[in-house]
Amino acid sequence: MNSQLVLSLDAMGGDHAPGIVVDGAAVFLKGRRRKVRLLFHGDEAQLKPLIDAHPELAAVSEIRHTESQVDMSAKPSEAVRRSRGSSMWNAVQAVRDGEAQVAVSAGNTGALMAISKVCLRMKAGVHRPAIAASWPVPKGFSTVLDVGANVECTPAQLVEFAIMGEAFHRAVHGKDRPTVGLLNVGQEELKGNDVVRDADALLRAAHLDMDYRGYVEGNDISTGTTDVVVTDGFTGNVALKTAEGTARLVAGWVREALTSSLISKLAAALLQLGALGQLRARMDPNNVNGGVFLGLNGVVVKSHGGTNAAGYATALRIALEMADSAFLNEIERNLSLLETALASEAGTEVPAHGQEETA
Repeated sequence: MNSQLVLSLDAMGGDHAPGIVVDGAAVFLKGRRRKVRLLFHGDEAQLKPLIDAHPELAAVSEIRHTESQVDMSAKPSEAVRRSRGSSMWNAVQAVRDGEAQVAVSAGNTGALMAISKVCLRMKAGVHRPAIAASWPVPKGFSTVLDVGANVECTPAQLVEFAIMGEAFHRAVHGKDRPTVGLLNVGQEELKGNDVVRDADALLRAAHLDMDYRGYVEGNDISTGTTDVVVTDGFTGNVALKTAEGTARLVAGWVREALTSSLISKLAAALLQLGALGQLRARMDPNNVNGGVFLGLNGVVVKSHGGTNAAGYATALRIALEMADSAFLNEIERNLSLLETALASEAGTEVPAHGQEETA
């Protein structure tokens, strides 16, 4: 593709903004042939010298000045009421206005979700947005969703997540036909609560264009049993935080073992460029940074607030891949099939596409 894509950045969002945003954008651009333009929303007095320090970045950047920003501790409802004109609001608004294809922020997650819903609205056929995360597995990555946006879900919402997660995995990880599993406490038909069992029945009855494999368990997430793992936001967030904590624990043990003696230190030094270096890269959370808000009329990517430049560059790479994909169009057919299945189950007519409630 040769057309230029525009990424809209909340330059003031995150623990180390705006420096980390600018440095991350510079890392993202190095050696990249894809034509992109970056809109930086934030304080021009702070941003201009930082951007000008990177000539390649300055050549494709535009600063949209604003003096206000969303506080990392702001409540979502407060952010919606008081954040109009802020760097976060303006970054998302640029997507709504058609000036950019994707918005990226490392700011307050709840505020970003609330602002995105107000500015972009939900896509027809989707009732709640979900946050999709890339999860390291033995061969590449799996996609897990929801990892925090929805504590409680209905069966239909879990099916919506499956539809969106499958299309996301194809867009970001390049697999033509991803396999999909529903997270449960066992693989037996009678295991799990009513919501999970009903979601499984609906996934089978809706005749979706999807390679659905049934139930998967917690240990299947990291072994890559399926490409996409679907669950509610409460369970997904607990699983994600547990995995991050375990990774830090194992990394600490490895570091301790490799620094316990002079010989082990010498061995570690020799291994840095080999197997140990590869292990460190695979365990580095910055290589999987970037959760995507799915279900909106537009694409929003959330970077970890405390990430470094490499991590922010990863979030921008994911944003670019989403912008280059047909994600928003791909989910429409399966959403339509889901609507038909739900209407049939309820004994009602399917509404004309796009006439669903948007509030």
